[in-house]
Amino acid sequence: MSFQPPILLAVTGATGAIYARGVLARLLEREGAVGLTASVQGLAVARLELGDAADPVTAILGHPDPRVTFYSRDSFDGPFATGSQPWRAMIIAPCSMGTVGRLAAGISTDLITRAADVALKERRRLVLVPRETPLSLIHLRNLTTLAEAGAVILPPSPGFYEHPQSIDDLVGFVVERILGQV
Repeated sequence: MSFQPPILLAVTGATGAIYARGVLARLLEREGAVGLTASVQGLAVARLELGDAADPVTAILGHPDPRVTFYSRDSFDGPFATGSQPWRAMIIAPCSMGTVGRLAAGISTDLITRAADVALKERRRLVLVPRETPLSLIHLRNLTTLAEAGAVILPPSPGFYEHPQSIDDLVGFVVERILGQV
């Protein structure tokens, strides 16, 4: 069997692509290889916030990197779509409330929702970084359902007690919190 990345990063259509960039860069340092997928809206937001690159890896990471394997959202035959493959964790950053709703209802319509469903059923680590404010009662109930099912809900709330000097410091704080969960 060929080597498969141990972690999948999914990017959905909420603001906060800068978190995806930071997580992907740090995962590459730590893991050596990373799986990446994105919704159509996730790529659109990443291109809007980070720079308009045609290649999805470049759009999110800022440059190409052969250690990142990009899986199309329609790739149900990829390693993350099944519990039979040896992968460890999934991070959805940013995670839209539409994605949260589909996950809470058990609706798997693409690789993102299928891989998250696999993570929950196989008791693998699933970290959701919801980027929405304020939260409606429906959002809160869906997040509660996912937390009860075993997902880690990690809103990107930066800390200020370390006296951040830049946006990169704020993002880095959240990225390290995310990575501390996988």
